[in-house]
Amino acid sequence: MSSSINKHLNKGGKMFNPNVVVKNIVTQSGADSFISLVARLLIAYIFLVAGWGKITGYAATAGYMESMGVPGGILPLVILVEFGGGLALLFGFQARFAAFGLGIFSILTAFLFHQGGADAATQYNNGIHFMKNLAMAGGLFFLMLHGAGRISLDHAIEK
Repeated sequence: MSSSINKHLNKGGKMFNPNVVVKNIVTQSGADSFISLVARLLIAYIFLVAGWGKITGYAATAGYMESMGVPGGILPLVILVEFGGGLALLFGFQARFAAFGLGIFSILTAFLFHQGGADAATQYNNGIHFMKNLAMAGGLFFLMLHGAGRISLDHAIEK
């Protein structure tokens, strides 16, 4: 490495670490609370929209579930988990429990509804949805570990 590049990467004999820089900017600016809130809201959004769609399209959703081999009679439970869990994340209330439940739900729905297909386009689309569900589960499990953050009902209750 040339000395001019090395000079810019090293500060006080330590190698420049972008992770440390970002961490310091976020925590020292107080943005960590805001970022936790935004992350939680972004995760909640998909469950609220999907849950609301199941409420407003109840019969069609129950029929789709039946066509996939899942009893339509469990749709009220699905709505409770999806919409109720989304509300819990939105407000940061019992967020660790909600995140755990939604994480398991996301994995189950990936395997039950997002595999295979009659044609290449459907298979591709299902593959993307499968991976998105697993990615959401990862984010939800991260939220389960770290909690809802300071801008949440959980934090207000714990004080």
